[in-house]
Amino acid sequence: MSQDFAPVVDVQIACNNNDVLPPAEIEAWVVRALLASGQEFAARTELSVRVVDTGEIQALNRDYRQQDKPTNVLSFPAGPLAGLPAEEATVLGDIVVCADVVSREAAEQGKPVADHWAHMLVHGTLHLVGFDHGNASDAAEMEELETTILGQYGLRDPYGESR
Repeated sequence: MSQDFAPVVDVQIACNNNDVLPPAEIEAWVVRALLASGQEFAARTELSVRVVDTGEIQALNRDYRQQDKPTNVLSFPAGPLAGLPAEEATVLGDIVVCADVVSREAAEQGKPVADHWAHMLVHGTLHLVGFDHGNASDAAEMEELETTILGQYGLRDPYGESR
């Protein structure tokens, strides 16, 4: 993939939380994860990142994952769209991040909130392009890639001693 790869990342801030990264930083972490994923993308690729409150993420988690509780990040891959003209952009899907959960987890884990934001954006992006952690092998692969991406920008292993 070309270093000129510049997907369109639609960032939507739908909550009030002072810890939310600026939209340009959100976009940068998503693009870093896409570039490092090893996947090939169309020259014109789009996705959205929506930053929400606990009520919205809980409703999405309940409706789509049957987990009636807030979570930190959800990814909704779009999948191929039949009949889409070749000149149209490829839509990867949507990432939804709960600002309040990310802030709380960062405090509980004793890590800088910006670092945890970076991790959640990388994690959500990798889910969007097909990575998963449903079994030990897949989890190890995904966690190693996350750690590598974050480490390239000076961030510590987000899993630390837990692996």
